[in-house]
Parts: sequence; structure tokens; C-alpha cells
Amino acid sequence: MQQIDFYMVDAFSRTTFSGNAAAVCPLMEWLPDETLLKMAKQHNQSETAFFVVSEKGFELRWFTSLGEINLCGHATLAAAHVIFEHLDYTGSSIHLETRFVGPLTVTRSGEWLTLDLPAWHAEPITPPPLLLDALGIRTYREVRVARDYLVVLENQEQVAALQPDIQAMIPLGKMICVTAPGDKQYDFVSRVFCPGDAVPEDPVTGSAHSMLIPYWADKLQKTPMLAYQGGERGGELRCRLEGDRVFIGGQATTYLTGKVFLRQDEHAVGKKALATLKSAGCP
Repeated sequence: MQQIDFYMVDAFSRTTFSGNAAAVCPLMEWLPDETLLKMAKQHNQSETAFFVVSEKGFELRWFTSLGEINLCGHATLAAAHVIFEHLDYTGSSIHLETRFVGPLTVTRSGEWLTLDLPAWHAEPITPPPLLLDALGIRTYREVRVARDYLVVLENQEQVAALQPDIQAMIPLGKMICVTAPGDKQYDFVSRVFCPGDAVPEDPVTGSAHSMLIPYWADKLQKTPMLAYQGGERGGELRCRLEGDRVFIGGQATTYLTGKVFLRQDEHAVGKKALATLKSAGCP
């Protein structure tokens, strides 16, 4: 019987019941993709982060209940939180190898963790009528597209008041990020809707800020910036643009720890695996 450590972490939050929850499972070695997907479905969170120790640091992958995805910011933050807080990792930076977006780094400064992610630039488009109808809006500044749709509204109040028909968005085939300039406290705000996923609205989305940060850095002519994302739940993000990279800072807190039991001859990663990492020359 294989036992795998399991953590549930609220990312981009200093308290439980806010921010964005992610499941995190350290592994001794990669399990079959079919098993990882079944585990993610069982966890029933927006994303589950799986990682293994590697020669350069850690290999990281993200699964929703539907399949593997190319990038998830909040689950990366959650995985880094587990490595720093629960696996006795003493370094100040974690190096993560990913399949789709290359190497990532998470650095720690006090209670804040900062993600180093690739910047995504959205291109202006004429919005599909279905997009505007599903959001229930008629007035907007502009609409752009990259991996996700980016809909820019006039002010923070418009974003907060949205009551979209998320089911109607499914034919669009993309997540929808709605944003606007913030009030005096925040430089910009956003909400992210995920049609067809288990979680219809993502509380705090690190990957969406790979697109938001370059956009608002250009529009506001400033960096760093302080952002807020969220509807019912939400969280703060410290944002900075440097060339073709974005740096996203947030806090995280552990909500739950436990064990996953699988009928396979595997073992959970822990101090022994980290000893292996240190012997390979990593901090």
C-alpha cells in the first residue's frame, strides 16, 4: 500500500477560507498520468500540484479534474509553501522544472513567496457576441486574447457587480479574465471565470496575472503594482514586470494535511528525498 503525503493550501492568502485552495502531493517518482488525473478528480479542487525531487530542484506538474494544464500560478505557490514549510527546505529559492513553460523559480522573503513566470501579451480583438452576452455587459474599454480572453471594464465596481452566465461561456473554449483599474488601494482588480471546469470562478489566478501584469504595466506606466482578484473569495498579489518575466508575490497558509493511500509500491517524498537533493548540491 503506497502512502502519499497530501496537503491542501490556501494560496494568495494569509488566512484560511480566502485566497485560492490547491491540493499538493509530493511524489518519490512520477505515477502514470491516468493515476494523477484520478487523484486530481478525487481531490475535487481547481488544481492539484504534483512534484518530484530532481537534480536541479523539483519537477512540477498541474492537473485539474479534466486533465493536465500548462501553467497554474496558485498551485505553484501552494507547492512552494509545502516545500518551504513542511519539507524542511532551507534555501531561499526553489527551482522548478515544468513541461510546458520551462523553468520557474519561487523565492521566499519572510511570509511572502514570489513566483517568476513568463509574461503573456494579449492581442486586441473584436469580442465574440457570446462573450459579452454571457458576461451581461454592453460597455467596456477593450477585449483582448492570449491563452484566455481579457475583458477590460471601466472601474472596480463593474467588475465586482458581474453576475455572468458561466455555463453559456463553455462554447468559447477559453477562460475569461475581467479586469479594471482599482480604487485607491489597488492598481488593478480582476475576476476569472472558468467555464466547464469544476470551479466556475477561480478565486485568485496566478497564471492570469502573467497576462494582466504586462497589460496594466503598459497602461498605468508603472511597476511594481498591487492587485486584487476575487469574488466571494479573493486575495492580494504583489506584481512586477521585468522584461519578458512577471513576478507575482503572495502568501499561503496550510488548511489540511493527510495521507493518500494507493495500492502501488510507492512512497511519499519527505526528509529522505530532501537529503538526496542536498547531496546533489542543492541548498
